[in-house]
Amino acid sequence: MKYRGWRRNGTKYNAQKVVCDGITFDSKKEAQRYRVLKYLERAGEISDLKLQVEYELIPNQYTTEERYGKNGRRLKDKQILLERKCCYIADFVYVDNRTGETVVEDCKGMRVEPYQVKKKLMLWVHGIQIKEV
Repeated sequence: MKYRGWRRNGTKYNAQKVVCDGITFDSKKEAQRYRVLKYLERAGEISDLKLQVEYELIPNQYTTEERYGKNGRRLKDKQILLERKCCYIADFVYVDNRTGETVVEDCKGMRVEPYQVKKKLMLWVHGIQIKEV
């Protein structure tokens, strides 16, 4: 069979979006994990469940540049954005009531290279090890 590009639903890895409790998840696996975590939260094993929490890994990079108008007068120094910030968005963040630790969790079907780099940066910058499910 010949490769014909993207799948019909438009995703590279054939993931299907799922709606659970009015929340749209990127995959069936992520929605299923959400159901398990909600059950654990009701049972009292975890608390403070949050979804799609953003962690900044590298801040915006700016430069300042002197600019001059037509008459030769110096204009205000303006910051020019060179590079946008690099962020990791965790699927789930919660507190494990048995240990008291904050757990950052990610549902992965396929470990692609950008994720692997961001996982290492999370450990380096924030000291947080991502739990993969």
